[in-house]
Amino acid sequence: MGALSQLGTTQQRLLRQLLMAHEGSSVEMLCERLHISHNAVRQHLSALLGRDYVERTQSRPSGGRPQARFRLTEAGRALFPRNYGVLATALLAQLHDRLGEAELETMLQQLGQLLGNREVPLPATAANAEVAQQLARHLDALGYEAVAARHGEDTQIEAFNCVFHALAREHPQVCKFDLAYMEAASGRRVHHMECIVRGGHVCRFRLGAALAAPGVHDTTDHRDAGKQPERHNHR
Repeated sequence: MGALSQLGTTQQRLLRQLLMAHEGSSVEMLCERLHISHNAVRQHLSALLGRDYVERTQSRPSGGRPQARFRLTEAGRALFPRNYGVLATALLAQLHDRLGEAELETMLQQLGQLLGNREVPLPATAANAEVAQQLARHLDALGYEAVAARHGEDTQIEAFNCVFHALAREHPQVCKFDLAYMEAASGRRVHHMECIVRGGHVCRFRLGAALAAPGVHDTTDHRDAGKQPERHNHR
């Protein structure tokens, strides 16, 4: 469910009016367009101001007493659906057709590393649970609906929303983005334990050893020593 749909009907209508008002709207204008009372408009505006969806703008002369106007904040604009998923899926499909699977996989891996390198990883000495919590927050901000969850003695990351779900069914190599991003963002080897595309309930990841420092040859396998390879490793 989108964030906008979680608001009341009148507040949704009010926000849509402000979306269409480039210079903002006064209380009186909103009363006229929404067909509700002056007091009701002010109550809804107060609630939306408190949630940082609306802000006051500079009053504009009206031939008499200046009128306060209201407009959407960036947070308010972000409530309205922006279907990047359809565009991203179409773009990746085109890249697959033009570049081929191997090149697309390399490109997505590099993109994941690029974005992951923007995050500041915790020290190599940090506990897995702490790293998992931080990584889950990073993934959640990207739309993965991710949480850190206990699995026996270990804390792993579970993502309930595969952002590449439709494309990954046809081209599993796009999941290289997930792993490259998480490894760069966490500084840890990441093992793919369960996959939504392969029939899993979630995409589940386990943290491994700290990655080698840049310039150091890394001979670490994507499996922990003495353990069997994960069934869904790298999807």
